[in-house]
Order: sequence, then C-alpha cells, then structure tokens
Amino acid sequence: MPWFPDFVSAAELARRQSLPYEPEDPVTRYLSALSDGSPHALEAAWPGRIVVHDPRAGEVTGHRELRRFVATNQEWLRARHARIETVSSTADGSCAAVELLARLEISGTAVAWPVAVVAEATDRYSLDLRTYCSQVVVDGRRHRRAPLLGPGAVPPDGVVGRYLAGLEAGDVDEVVATFAEDGYLREAVGEPDVHRGEDGLRSFYSRLLGTGDGVALECCHATDDGVRCVVEYNDVSTRGEWPPQAGLAVFERADDGRIAAVRCYDDIERPAAGRPS
Repeated sequence: MPWFPDFVSAAELARRQSLPYEPEDPVTRYLSALSDGSPHALEAAWPGRIVVHDPRAGEVTGHRELRRFVATNQEWLRARHARIETVSSTADGSCAAVELLARLEISGTAVAWPVAVVAEATDRYSLDLRTYCSQVVVDGRRHRRAPLLGPGAVPPDGVVGRYLAGLEAGDVDEVVATFAEDGYLREAVGEPDVHRGEDGLRSFYSRLLGTGDGVALECCHATDDGVRCVVEYNDVSTRGEWPPQAGLAVFERADDGRIAAVRCYDDIERPAAGRPS
C-alpha cells in the first residue's frame, strides 16, 4: 500500500515544474522502472536521495528498501484487483500533488479508496514522496500518524486562509460562508461521507465545532496552481490530550472565488465524541 505505479504522474509533474525535461535523464529512466516494475533499474535510474513516506510502511529510504517496497505494493495491488483513477493533478514550483481513487476488492466487496500523493523534487536526482489516506477503507481502523513535516509554510491567503481561520476559531458561519452554493466537503473515507450545500455543510461543521473548540491545522506545505490549493498540515487542535497528526486537504476553487470542494486525506481521530474528522 499504496500506489507506486501512480507515483509516476506525481514525480513527472514535479520534475517538469522544477527542472528542464531531458528525455533520457535519470528521472525518466526511474519513471520507466516504476512503470514496468523492474527493480534492477532503480539504482541506476535514481542515484541520489529518494524517500517515501507511506502510512503503513513508514519511511522508506535507500534503493534496497525502495525495491522491496515496490515489489510488496505491486503484489498487494494485484491481489486486490486494483484499478487506479486520477482525480486531479496540481503542480507548483518543485512540487506536484496527485489525487487518486483506487478501486479494490476487499473480502469480496468492491470499495473505493481516496489517496493523495505529493512529490517534491529537491534536485536532479532526489525526490521525496508523501502519501496520505485513511486506512479505514481497507482494514476498518484509524491509524494515528505522526507529523511528516514541520510547521513553517505561510498559511494560504484568500478563501483557503479564511476557511482555515474560521475552522481554528470554531466559527461555523464563517466556515460555511467560504463555500460556493453547491460546494461540498468529502471526508477522508470518501463516499458516502460527502456533505454538500449549505444545509449539509452546516450540519457537518456544527457537529465538528459544536463544543466551541476550533480545529487548528498547522500549515506545513502548500501546492497551489490557482485552481486547487493542496495543504499538507499537522492537526494540533488537541495538543496536550492527543498528539499532532499529519494530513492533507485539497481545496478546489469555484469560478466565483469561493470553495467548490474540500477533499480530505487523513486518518485523524479526535477524543471528543461526535466530532468526525
């Protein structure tokens, strides 16, 4: 788990944003190795630093670990008859984020699993890959995930900044006002946990923020192409009683400048009953 064949699209987007594209360079050979599943090509294709941050495997570093990780994931996906669809791609500077929907067979049942991958190219030979998802879909459990990144990114301005500020303040009216008329929030587990329109959004955020406590998302990194803003964050709203946890949210803007959609990718739990993530 998950999606190494689909790291290709994220990695290539990051590559093209950050460095001149050369058809025979090591990045291209690396992407080909991922596509055809040849572990022997990996060391030659990517001689520099590559690190994968995976929700289940943790941090995967070095060519030997990487080859083992690729082989294990390909076997896992094949056993579940996985089909992967790309939902969106967002590139900005040296980073690219790709939203994916994996269709799997789990214990004879067809399920759809939302997954997001961020690829950050640090130089010609080095790449960081960070995967975000909820594991509830595949094993019925939430898994606490320690922060992958530290704070430091400037919070996005405009409507995304208003949303985050309203969320932290626990202001239901302000949060709902940031959405377009038919805007929606999709929780990390995907369908059917989608809350659409003013009534649906107000019901959800009233439950989430009903105690008067805000939800503080510490912005770590933002990838923004003007249409979508992808925010990697640490949820620090329960600091002291619940450890900070890593997550990602995609904010898609409507034509009128408000939020058309928020899609979440995390496994975050909160201690207070009735406050879904």
